[in-house]
Amino acid sequence: MSVIIILLAASISIAALFLGAFLWGVKSGQFEDDFSPSSRILFDDKPASTTKTQ
Repeated sequence: MSVIIILLAASISIAALFLGAFLWGVKSGQFEDDFSPSSRILFDDKPASTTKTQ
């Protein structure tokens, strides 16, 4: 029975750690880039250089 309590405490502490990291990321503006993903598809990639070496 004590193993269940230890595992429960460990899983709750890990979940709290991930929740804290997520809230820190939201608060610091990590997820506020709305322009780049939608406009990236509109621009062509640079063509690959095809240099022949002999």
